[in-house]
Amino acid sequence: MRGSVEHSWGWGHSAPSPLLLLTLFLFAAPFGLLGEKTRQVSLEVIPNWLGPVQNLLHIRAVGTNSTLHYIWSSLGPLAVVLVATNTPHSTLSVNWSRLLSPEPDGGLMVLPKDSIQFSSALVFTRLLEFDSTNVCDTAAKPPGTPYPPYSLADFSWNNITDSLDPATLSATFQGHPMNDPTRTFANGSLAFRVQAFSRSSRPAQPPRLLHTADTCQLEVALVGASPRGNRSLFGLEVATLGQGPDCPSVQEQHSIDDEYAPAVFQLDQLLWGSLPSGFAQWRPVAYSQKPGGRESALPCQASPLHPALAYPLPQSPIVRAFFGSQNNFCAFNVTFGASTGPGYWDQHYLSWSMLLGVGFPPVDGLSPLVLGIMAVALGAPGLMLLVGGLVLLLYHKKYSEYQSIN
Repeated sequence: MRGSVEHSWGWGHSAPSPLLLLTLFLFAAPFGLLGEKTRQVSLEVIPNWLGPVQNLLHIRAVGTNSTLHYIWSSLGPLAVVLVATNTPHSTLSVNWSRLLSPEPDGGLMVLPKDSIQFSSALVFTRLLEFDSTNVCDTAAKPPGTPYPPYSLADFSWNNITDSLDPATLSATFQGHPMNDPTRTFANGSLAFRVQAFSRSSRPAQPPRLLHTADTCQLEVALVGASPRGNRSLFGLEVATLGQGPDCPSVQEQHSIDDEYAPAVFQLDQLLWGSLPSGFAQWRPVAYSQKPGGRESALPCQASPLHPALAYPLPQSPIVRAFFGSQNNFCAFNVTFGASTGPGYWDQHYLSWSMLLGVGFPPVDGLSPLVLGIMAVALGAPGLMLLVGGLVLLLYHKKYSEYQSIN
């Protein structure tokens, strides 16, 4: 189950200076964290030899001087541990008896330990639902009266092996609540589709995020679940590890180009520490139909990151196993849709995508279409002046020549 796989970037609202780029290059190059043109990518479901099947998916992306490890699991809430090393020979070690114990510390390791240059994690803790019936302000926070959230630690998930697709380097975690007395998920599911890539490109469907060999894409889809209100809005609670006492930063980028995601001119990204390190990247748009399009686009709102101290978060065994028990978690909510316009209620469908990676986040340049429009818009007046000048010159020359009289 192997394939080959291939990068780019952005900083806040403006491009970095050449001096800053040079500084970052000199800092990052010795550690092998800059994007490599190709990586050999493999997907493997780590078997549990001690008992029932457990969902532990390892994506390993090997470059010339580095390796990226994405370890996804639905043990507890769905989570991913991201590790970057400065050697192409680093490996994942799993101690199942320790990982499945009440104290999983040390049950998950990337070896050799001294090759690790960056590590962090994302945990998708809760599925949120809000009643937006009486909410008129599209920017209201929260976007309605909250219903009791669904804890993803209490979901039952499919066997990930059944969805593993070596051809597309993808796999899907599909689940529903184990305890569902109101049968809201009787005909529905929440799916997390994970995909690595063989080259730098874009998916066929919006929002068409630019991916590279240094990234992994996650597509979240809520399908067929019965909402608890007539105009329910849904969201996700996401937790991540803070860097020391501080939470990671979230930045917004803006562009004049919306060819890849019509009517969306913004790109949001979460950065762990200073570049180059790890990042998560998404467009603030979700879709209420498949395939997604402009007519089914929903606004997407991300709350500021805050330390998760006021309430307990569902714990992920793989995060605890890799990082230990003493960690500072930060959390934020991503909500999809508004009380007006299209919504989940149209077709009981909702999808949203994000990229996860290491190094410099991919940056959208101006698309060929926009460059062509700019070339025509800026070049047409000059071309008209040139043609007009030539016509006047030829006309003047024709009638200014001396004509003899016979």
